[in-house]
Amino acid sequence: MNATTVGANLEVSKYAIRLSCQKPNSSSVYASTHKSCCLSRRHTTLSLTSRKSETKIYPKSKVACLASGNQGEGLTYKDAGVDIDAGSELVRRIAKMAPGIGGFGGLFPLGDSYLVAGTDGVGTKLKLAFETGIHDSIGIDLVAMSVNDIITSGAKPLFFLDYYATSRLDVDLAEKVIKGIVDGCQQSDCALLGGETAEMPDFYANGEYDLSGFAVGIVKKESVINGNNISVGDVLIGLPSSGVHSNGFSLVRRVLAKSGLSLKDKLPSESITLGEALMAPTVIYVKQVLNIISKGGIKGIAHITGGGFTDNIPRVFPEGLGALIYNNSWPVPPVFKWIQEAGNIEDGEMKRTFNMGIGMVLVASKEAAERILNEGEIAYRIGEVISGDGVSYQ
Repeated sequence: MNATTVGANLEVSKYAIRLSCQKPNSSSVYASTHKSCCLSRRHTTLSLTSRKSETKIYPKSKVACLASGNQGEGLTYKDAGVDIDAGSELVRRIAKMAPGIGGFGGLFPLGDSYLVAGTDGVGTKLKLAFETGIHDSIGIDLVAMSVNDIITSGAKPLFFLDYYATSRLDVDLAEKVIKGIVDGCQQSDCALLGGETAEMPDFYANGEYDLSGFAVGIVKKESVINGNNISVGDVLIGLPSSGVHSNGFSLVRRVLAKSGLSLKDKLPSESITLGEALMAPTVIYVKQVLNIISKGGIKGIAHITGGGFTDNIPRVFPEGLGALIYNNSWPVPPVFKWIQEAGNIEDGEMKRTFNMGIGMVLVASKEAAERILNEGEIAYRIGEVISGDGVSYQ
């Protein structure tokens, strides 16, 4: 899944949506109904996907307009089934119907605070769960994808709802999945409030299921992080990922098929299998990020999901500012090196499809950056804010 969750701020800020040639790499907008505090779940999904072509510098106003396609024999996300035209068109239509969409989470004013809501799934990582039989951690991925989005506003997660759909309910299997969701909620210090279980005969293949999650948090209006005060010279701090997380698995599966290896084979030069490496649960950054925020100096936060650095970092910047990323400033996990080599994937395609080892980017003042790096946080100085547009690398 290459998904960038799109949220709406009901008190629309000038940075909530940018209607230009740039579009989110992909968006997920969900309409849902829910019977609270019971294990029954239901929801309707619209999933958008799009991709951009590679340049050395990625300006927000131009990259999305470039032609896309497979260069040479290297695999691309488009080859794996991502439809840029349909996704971009749906984004435009939704923007007309729901002004204010564009953030990682949707903000709803409530007294002196905002409720911040996010929703997501785990995409075709589920296919690997079915193949490996690893079901007890996919729920952690589900929680992570939503709570990591809402903490970008500085919100503390309050509660989580889930949707589990299958053709025939296997109670033992469902219990494993829900256990992972419970674990994810515990890591996030939020309550599993309820959800829906949908049993729909003949809709899914035997033994398969689908998942969606919904998180709600809260932040004081005076404490909301919106990127408005980001300025040239601010530091980009990267927090490491555990691997692929929950994005890009359509391309991963295509690479796996091309490689001739199975999920039971060892990741080359490593002691774990490909299945174990690819199924590593998404890091939940809630406690770490909220602790860093509490000490001050954090001006913006980007959750690195579908679109990589290229699409996600600029979403938190005011107009006229861009990101300069320092090459080789953090260790890239071996699984990404294998994906690139086995799929013959170009650098630019990797950078706009995967997190490449950085799951969250904090935009910090220089003073805050020094504090974060010196206090023992596992973090990297990966770049800086510059005048310009988009993302460049050096």
